Amino acid sequence: MCEDDGPLDNMNWAGLVQNLLLVIHLQQVICGSVQFSVPEEKGPGFLAGSLNKYFPPPYQLLTQDYLWMDKNTGNFYTTEQKMNREALCPKDAKAEECIILHTAVIGPSGDLVQFPVIIEDINDNAPHFENSEIHLRVSEDTTVGTSFLLDDQAQDMDAGQNGELQYRLEDSGGVFRLKVEDDGPVLVLVVKTALDRETRDTYRMALVATDCGSEPLSATATLIVTVTDVNDHCPSFGPDSRRHVAIPGDSANNTLVAQVTATDRDSAPNAAIVYSLSPKVSERVKKLFSLDSLTGYIRLTQDLQSDNSEVLQLNVLASGHHCPPADAQVTVSIVPKANRELMIKIGFIADHQNQTMVLPENQPPTVLAVLELQGDSSFIGSYLIIESEGPFTLSPQNGKYLLSTARPLDYETKSEHYIYVAAEGSSRRMIKLLVADVNDNAPQFAQSHYQLQVEENNQPGMPLLRVAAPDADSGHNGRVTYRLDKLASTIFNIAPDTGQLSVSAVLDKEQQSEYKLTVFARDSGSPPLESVATVSICVLDQNDNAPVFQTPHFIFFVPENVAPFTEVGGVGVTDADEGENGDTELHVANSSGPFVVLNPEGILRTTDNLDRETDDRYELYLLASDGGRPFALTSTARVTIFVQDINDNQPKVILPSSNSSCQAVSSGTTVGTVVTKIRAIDEDSGLNSEVTYTVVAPESVQKSSPFQLDSRSGNITVAQQLLEKDLGMHHLFIVVRDGGKPAPLYTTIWVNLLVNESVGRCNLDRAPTWTGTSDLDQTPSKAPVCEVGDTRSAQLTLLVGLGMMLVSTCFLVGTVVLYLKQKRRSLQLSKRGPIEENEIPLRLKNKYYTDD
Repeated sequence: MCEDDGPLDNMNWAGLVQNLLLVIHLQQVICGSVQFSVPEEKGPGFLAGSLNKYFPPPYQLLTQDYLWMDKNTGNFYTTEQKMNREALCPKDAKAEECIILHTAVIGPSGDLVQFPVIIEDINDNAPHFENSEIHLRVSEDTTVGTSFLLDDQAQDMDAGQNGELQYRLEDSGGVFRLKVEDDGPVLVLVVKTALDRETRDTYRMALVATDCGSEPLSATATLIVTVTDVNDHCPSFGPDSRRHVAIPGDSANNTLVAQVTATDRDSAPNAAIVYSLSPKVSERVKKLFSLDSLTGYIRLTQDLQSDNSEVLQLNVLASGHHCPPADAQVTVSIVPKANRELMIKIGFIADHQNQTMVLPENQPPTVLAVLELQGDSSFIGSYLIIESEGPFTLSPQNGKYLLSTARPLDYETKSEHYIYVAAEGSSRRMIKLLVADVNDNAPQFAQSHYQLQVEENNQPGMPLLRVAAPDADSGHNGRVTYRLDKLASTIFNIAPDTGQLSVSAVLDKEQQSEYKLTVFARDSGSPPLESVATVSICVLDQNDNAPVFQTPHFIFFVPENVAPFTEVGGVGVTDADEGENGDTELHVANSSGPFVVLNPEGILRTTDNLDRETDDRYELYLLASDGGRPFALTSTARVTIFVQDINDNQPKVILPSSNSSCQAVSSGTTVGTVVTKIRAIDEDSGLNSEVTYTVVAPESVQKSSPFQLDSRSGNITVAQQLLEKDLGMHHLFIVVRDGGKPAPLYTTIWVNLLVNESVGRCNLDRAPTWTGTSDLDQTPSKAPVCEVGDTRSAQLTLLVGLGMMLVSTCFLVGTVVLYLKQKRRSLQLSKRGPIEENEIPLRLKNKYYTDD
């Protein structure tokens, strides 16, 4: 490959050899032997690599978004704009696939090279769970070894080992274990021990994801397993399944006689209980009493008017789904009307003030007081009963009654209870019970996940959302304060008392499009209870970013013989905005060149034929505008298109002027004298314009000819002493070829020389005619224009150390020879004197070699 960017007479052979070596070396480099790597997120001034080992100075880096280059040393460094691998490369790109191609202009001849820079990943991203809580429901009858797939896996934006995750399960208590299958990976939760909802219905565990970086980062999600109920328990009555109650003989219809209570350890609906009287009870019992199937209340179905004592036996059944019924016995004693003057004495056991008992909520069944009937001996056999509805029981014990709670009391459901106890006759007492609040309710958010949208470029301090988490407790236990997670961005704030969320800085969608905040609501109880909600903030885009070209100056090369609508190259432009704000459209501005850019591909194409001889380069500007409303943002980039030469022009002979021109030569002309010149030009460039001159004749004729043609300069000189046999007309058929590859273009000219003793006017009636072969496009091997070995030979030569020594030696010898030859030419020029009037214009001298 021989290439010349300037006039051939301004380029000596030493420069040609140097360029040849440089191009051979460039071919090896571009084949992939040069690449660099730099860790991401490096600050400005970090040395990323150097080109001085591969290319000579000076250096200019055309792409300077992330790197800048020292033009003298070839070292390139990171800029203020940090390289974020996760932002620059696709998420699925492997560690070695995040590559940015950079273009540089190198060497004295300004050659273009491209070299890749691999952005190395660092462990700068912690794993992230999409949800802070993962919920799973498992039936209590699940067999040991059963596996459950966990869909909520953590994500890590890093690559390679920095993005590989390992999982572990904490606080499982040996009930569950975590299994990670390689295919995916897939997370599976395995049951290790038998489950029993009635023993424990909820398990809270920590699922920890840790990456494999040198300094591992981790994230934690709460795995909540809820054990669901199956119907594995039947209703049962407590120890007081045999009850004794007494009612006055004049009790009214619908009087509450007693309440039976059975329990089922299952949860609804498996815990539903239906009460009924045994079919074996007496007709008297069926007539006097009714039993509520849901509440277990036993009531009178009619008014009593009895002066006699009577004892009735009630057998009560409690039935559940697919369960045998449990039974309880209630003995009802009807006390005659005459024996009603009884006194009820109360002995308080629970805390009390002013005859009012106080009991904290959530206490297990607790004895509240001891009740005693006082009267004469005629009241023996009388019973106390509870007339009011509520979670209370009376249990006979040694002639007295224990007043107890039947189940834990709930302050939030009912804070005051009035218990009415009655004895036969008219004795009746009311006992008041106050339920004291304890901190048993955590604040409850209205929703566990809030979502809101906020436009970027907001005003600092703008309120965003007010969250509320009421607490059902009272007083100090119900006072709630709010806070954000410590890992939350510092630009967000929340008012501790009101839950008002605000942002203190301007949001930029292009820097971060989404925020996830964790809000904690804590009450003031002791110990305090807390609940959590997440807030997802989506930053909406505004048209605040103009389009950005990949480089401010694009350089393309295109051959001049391409057809219209040929692709010249791609123009990369991006807009950090989204939607219409980020849709870009390209236009060619301020140019009348034959080019157009196609949207949305950004492909630059020709619109007409190109001619390097008319225009060898084009300078144009591209205008990129986005689709923002109401105002679009724009940016421009410069484009330089170099039209590469194609050998499409054959040489043009300007001297002699025609094939019939004739030059007289004196027979006394000495050897070495220039008798005439051939001058030709070629409008192409480089090798395509390098002209050589060849005489076409048999070798025997050429040896006998007294004239010699210089293949480079076109000068025809006297090669030997002119003799008498040389007198007469000599017709030289000259082929003028250019250096185009693979086939040169040529033209022919006749040079007619008349050797005579006297020099006078020479005339030809007609031009000579060539009768030889028409195959004149091959250059004779003895007059080569440019001999270049193939790329493989050059590569092998460069790989051998002796080749470099040989090239250096040749380069030194050639430089000395060319220097002496040039000095000789300068002396000849100084002797010639002033320029002749018919001298060829200086503008055309750039197209050929000459000795003058």
